[in-house]
Amino acid sequence: MIRHTVAFRLKHPAGTKEEASFLQAARELARIPTVKHFECLRQTSRKNNFAFGLSMEFDDEEAYRLYNEHPEHTAFVQRRWIPEVVEFIVLDYEPLDVGGAG
Repeated sequence: MIRHTVAFRLKHPAGTKEEASFLQAARELARIPTVKHFECLRQTSRKNNFAFGLSMEFDDEEAYRLYNEHPEHTAFVQRRWIPEVVEFIVLDYEPLDVGGAG
């Protein structure tokens, strides 16, 4: 399993229709067949400058690759992400089995 997370900040002011439109478009990524457990999140901590997060899971590397190459994902990146996101960080995780504890 791979958990793909992205924390980001938009160029749009908080509470605007542009912000809402972007977040709605991001939610559409959940429709891509290999995406599981999709969440669109609002940052609550003051420990960083990111305002939002996306989190989703994939069964394996192949499922993640199919998501990255899917036309809906690539179109979202080109049409929405690149022009509207001013700062981001991607964190991808796999479960860690340390001494059989998970």
